[in-house]
Amino acid sequence: MRSEADQEDERLASLAVILPLALTGFVIAAGCWTLFAVAGIHLRAELNLSNLQFGLLLAMPMAVSALLAVPAGLAARKFGARRIMLICLAGLAVCMVVLLTTDTFPGYLLAAGGLGLAGGFYSAGLQFVTSSCKPQRLGLVLGVFGAGVTGAGFTYYLVPLFHEAFSWHGVPLAYLIVLLLVLALLLLLTDPEDAVADPQADVSIFVLFCRYRRQGIWQLGAYFGVVAGSFFALALWLPDYLSSQFDLQVQSGAKLAQWFIIPGALAQILGGGLSDRFGSPRVISRSLLVGLVALVVLSYPPMTLFIRGVETTIKVEFALPMTFESVFVVVLGMALGCAMGSLQRMVIIESRQNAAFVAGLLLVSACSVAFLLPVIFGAVNHWLGVRSAVFMILFLLLCICQFMFARFNRQHERQTLLQPGI
Repeated sequence: MRSEADQEDERLASLAVILPLALTGFVIAAGCWTLFAVAGIHLRAELNLSNLQFGLLLAMPMAVSALLAVPAGLAARKFGARRIMLICLAGLAVCMVVLLTTDTFPGYLLAAGGLGLAGGFYSAGLQFVTSSCKPQRLGLVLGVFGAGVTGAGFTYYLVPLFHEAFSWHGVPLAYLIVLLLVLALLLLLTDPEDAVADPQADVSIFVLFCRYRRQGIWQLGAYFGVVAGSFFALALWLPDYLSSQFDLQVQSGAKLAQWFIIPGALAQILGGGLSDRFGSPRVISRSLLVGLVALVVLSYPPMTLFIRGVETTIKVEFALPMTFESVFVVVLGMALGCAMGSLQRMVIIESRQNAAFVAGLLLVSACSVAFLLPVIFGAVNHWLGVRSAVFMILFLLLCICQFMFARFNRQHERQTLLQPGI
């Protein structure tokens, strides 16, 4: 029989191969979510799309991801996470072929819906990486995998570069080449036994919902949805906000927005690692508190104060400089990223056997909030006429989340530490 040390060495060696491949795949998959946010601008001009058609193109990848996340998680448990990951990557590659060959709006809409397979890859990939790591490293591993969200930010840089060099068709061609490369490496370097299928696994959504409702997973999933949905919604909103607030071009605003997206995505690694050492609840509470402080500063709109003096009226202008505001935007992104990494660990560690299913629930929650918040942002901005009202909304939302999480954590501690009847 193999010794425990040999088994641990084998597990580490397997994780050293699985994690980079899963991370690379998720970076590409996350980039697919925002592909039309940049490339769609050129399609809108070429096809003369209406606002409704353009909005549908933008929404389809995230909407289909939300629909596929839970079924893909159940399939990953029953048929094996590796198999589902390969299917999702192959489907994304087919979508890139469609983008290369179509020139009609229905064709682009079909491809946009197919990009929702990125949500299925997230659910299956999370199950794939957690099956090869010990609980002591779970937060760090989940943080590294979650950092693949940086792919959504890289798209803002890469798509304009490829478009200028090769025209629009260079973008899906580049994605297709990388997808096929990752697909080949995943086939060659991973063992099908790394993610063993369980044909007898319970795939009843109703049964799983009831089970995790009793464990409090729903509440944690809701908190994750608020934090992650706020992060994604603000990532989509910031380019327009920054360009309007500081009279910049849209491209310059998008580049500034990367200082929110990329550090925030990478901060998931920090949040997961700190959670392994200090515990998830402490890291989540501290991260949300830092985020609330940043939101208080960012919420203040430019103001003009008139002071009526003895002989004259003194006019005082108050506005945050762009550099100062950018610093707090980075702080906010990192705080949300740390909270996301910690919440993700706290949820998965309670349900490792069905990690893919729970990951699907997390993604559905985050996508739902990310879909609703931009609509709320636009309505409140139109009603108040104050751009920084976006941060006021997020401040109120995270305040409620902080209060509810503290209450949930206290109840969880009582159930865990105190004897029944005390």
